[in-house]
Amino acid sequence: MSESGGKVVNTQQEDEKLETRAEVKRLAGLTIFVIAVTVLAVLVLIAAASPQDKYSLISPGGIAFSDFRGYEDWPVASSARQDEILKVIVANPKMIAAYKAGIPGDGQPFPDGSMIVKLQWKQKKSTEAQFPVDVPDVFTQAFVMEKDSKRFPKTGGWGYAVFNYDAVSGTFSPDAKSFSDCGNTCHTAVKAKDYIFHPYEMR
Repeated sequence: MSESGGKVVNTQQEDEKLETRAEVKRLAGLTIFVIAVTVLAVLVLIAAASPQDKYSLISPGGIAFSDFRGYEDWPVASSARQDEILKVIVANPKMIAAYKAGIPGDGQPFPDGSMIVKLQWKQKKSTEAQFPVDVPDVFTQAFVMEKDSKRFPKTGGWGYAVFNYDAVSGTFSPDAKSFSDCGNTCHTAVKAKDYIFHPYEMR
């Protein structure tokens, strides 16, 4: 083979090597891109499939929903009805014990650590009962109160917050207008009963 022929072959070989390297780099880049997109998609699916941790929520006034962890199983203190809204008032064991001890009778205040939650549903007419009766329909809100004299000295020791529930998405959210003293204006009407409207009802 002539010298010029050898140079041509070498040049072709070098070109082929460069093309091979470029192809390998392109495939490697494409593989990394596909992997990244796949991982992102999996993370999105996991996030979408994971239920909301409502106890991670905090109201604008700094009241954590986690303070009321387990409220779903607290004893019922009372109930109320307003137009199209059905309300069930539950209280934590400390507050139930205080109720049973006669508080807020004789002006006695509830102890710090007392908590109460007003659960609210839209209501509807029962289609199953043999008599006219309203029953819970869509859950809408958890209105919470907690007693902490050091944290809430300006509102009789009570902090207030509202956590709204969206039935479509199945998620809670802190009410943007719900500051720690949001309920105090209304509750001053029952200041003599330590700001609590509902007594522990006979059963």
